[in-house]
Amino acid sequence: MGDVTARTDAPDVADLGPDVGTGHVVVDLDAVASNVDSLVRRTGTPVLAVVKADAYGHGLVPVARAALSGGAAWLGVAQLDEALRLREAGIDAPVLAWLLSGDAAPVAAALRRQITLGVSHPRHVEAVVTAARASGQVADLHVKVDTGLHRNGVDLADLPAVARSLAEAERAGLVAVSGVFSHLAWADQPNHPTVDLQAEAFVGAVDVLREAGLRPSLRHLANSAATLTRPDLHLDLVRPGLAVYGLSPVPELATPAELGLRPALTLRSRLAHVRRVAAGEGVSYGHAWSAPEDTVLGLVPLGYADGLPRSATGRAEVWVGDSHGRRVPVVGRVCMDQVVVDLGPQAREDVGDEVVVLGPGLLGEPTAEDWALAAGTISYEVVARLGSRLPRRWTGSGDVVLDEEPALLGLGEGGTSW
Repeated sequence: MGDVTARTDAPDVADLGPDVGTGHVVVDLDAVASNVDSLVRRTGTPVLAVVKADAYGHGLVPVARAALSGGAAWLGVAQLDEALRLREAGIDAPVLAWLLSGDAAPVAAALRRQITLGVSHPRHVEAVVTAARASGQVADLHVKVDTGLHRNGVDLADLPAVARSLAEAERAGLVAVSGVFSHLAWADQPNHPTVDLQAEAFVGAVDVLREAGLRPSLRHLANSAATLTRPDLHLDLVRPGLAVYGLSPVPELATPAELGLRPALTLRSRLAHVRRVAAGEGVSYGHAWSAPEDTVLGLVPLGYADGLPRSATGRAEVWVGDSHGRRVPVVGRVCMDQVVVDLGPQAREDVGDEVVVLGPGLLGEPTAEDWALAAGTISYEVVARLGSRLPRRWTGSGDVVLDEEPALLGLGEGGTSW
């Protein structure tokens, strides 16, 4: 795949290269492909790689292509505009988009581009039927049912009526209901009782659709956590998101390496300032931190405008230097454009030295999970919130790296008869 860079720089500096700014994101597309390959082989089930939210901040189109090269059978997004962007990029693989507004106009655009739609409300059915009738396109649909998450999804009480409406539209040649799916509330705790309760509700929902005369061939329920820990829930398609990017959806149970995954994203910067301060000097807004001894401070020119969580103030770390570098603490408040780090009394670093804010952790640098723990959040948010002013650089040969055959964790004790 080579080395590809996308930036948001003004046109007059477009030729300056990826290091012109204060930091940049590097995404290893070989890692993405390897992660998908690992998931395909560990499950023996077709994989829908979730690339919503700009591929969790990793870059929609490059990651989508890498996931397909790793063996993904489907791509999944929440919003229609990202599905359309995939089509505009020439990606013709099956794409599922599942967060509709009930407006027929964007649905019609999706139907023209052969995008499969998730319907989760009676109004969605109306919009799809209207768009299909107007466009002359048959709408390929997956019905999303609410089995207990109580977010989006057809209420089980409404499902019989929705199923009858869809069956009528299918007989009229307007829609084809090819799938049914739901989403788990507690999959990161594979033995939580709600997982089996939702699985049982899902079985009942599929029966309701079949009783109405619908024959969905693709049932999918497993997100990353269930894909890795609940093989009984793999069904006809698994729908991993976070695992595609090499991060653990069950960090309390297993690391990425233990799951056969490789984190794909690294956030790099450089020291923009180095200064000595005396013991007792306060640092940054509100002097939330004071130097306990004479020390050397470094300035990293990234902050919460770039996605670093302000709530990680006083708890996060970064890596300074090359492969022989070291972790140092973030001190003082995380500001909009910068953070201060304590390099220590004997520091030898200087302006321009490299900083790895987060990465795979292979050298000892902080990971997305480390930042998540520091901020009291999850690694999903840490990578997805990295700001648009950070240039993205994608690297990789395009070859899928094959490790030893991975094993399922098999952490879930429950089971459902399918």
